[in-house]
Amino acid sequence: MAAKFELKTAKNGDFHFNLLATNGQVILQSEMYKAKASAINGIESIKKNAGNEANFERLTSSNGKPYFTLKAANHQIIGQSQLYESETSRDNGIASVIKNGPVAEIVDLTS
Repeated sequence: MAAKFELKTAKNGDFHFNLLATNGQVILQSEMYKAKASAINGIESIKKNAGNEANFERLTSSNGKPYFTLKAANHQIIGQSQLYESETSRDNGIASVIKNGPVAEIVDLTS
């Protein structure tokens, strides 16, 4: 399976997306967007910014689990990872976004 962005509609009508790795695992999720066009712009921003490791921020949650965010050139967060069990797993997640983010296809599941 190729990496892909899944664009979805939430129960409240907002739009969001996930970036799935080639194994089907979610490696990055978006915020909620009121407009579908805004969510698509978010995907395009990830495609543009994911190839640069400097755009990733490595963080630790309040319960001690590592995770990361991806930021655009304006330093706004455009995606966040799941919580990982180790820093190595988190870093592997970043490597997967760097590899897959710029080339992943968009699958529109909103209809």
